[in-house]
Amino acid sequence: MPKIRFSTTPWLIAVIAVLPGAALAHTEVGVAGGLLSGFLHPMLGLDHLVAMVAVGLWGAQLGAPLLVALPITFPLMMALGAVLGVAGVPLQGAEIAIALSSIALGAFVVLAWRPNQTWVAVLPVAFFALFHGHAHGVELPVAANPLAYGLGFVVATGLLHLAGIGIGLLNTRAALGARVVRGCGAAVAAVGMTFLLSHLTAVA
Repeated sequence: MPKIRFSTTPWLIAVIAVLPGAALAHTEVGVAGGLLSGFLHPMLGLDHLVAMVAVGLWGAQLGAPLLVALPITFPLMMALGAVLGVAGVPLQGAEIAIALSSIALGAFVVLAWRPNQTWVAVLPVAFFALFHGHAHGVELPVAANPLAYGLGFVVATGLLHLAGIGIGLLNTRAALGARVVRGCGAAVAAVGMTFLLSHLTAVA
């Protein structure tokens, strides 16, 4: 296993430095529009963005069949979570779960964790997707066009997964690619940790 180098540290610090203003971003953006608003919602909500990219990164590390299974599982479970949100079904600790999703998925990428069973990899992705979907779902009733809004954030999620896969496929190209991918995983985990600390500070 190649050593993890921290050449990404300056970039990581720069990302974290802009986070306080973006904390809990999914509750603040994209609630009034339709397709474009829904599409931009995961892109502008950094907590959503990094988790969705991490799913692609980890899937690329794991290869088939999880390369396909994880990016399919996440949108499906996210849709279920959105239905629960629209229905007004509460999910306790949603903010914490969303932050933990980035920490956990980023750690999986850093460690290049390869579960022995397919379902072991699918389960945490499905669990975290439920909370991400719920955060979107609670906003759907106030969107100008709920159907278009929902379609927008599903499409954006798929594209973010593909972006993660594209970066993650670097893992197949020598040690440098593996270090880049793991560096991205470390950045994802750091973002999640920042959101978690921001939330815990806010409720303290």
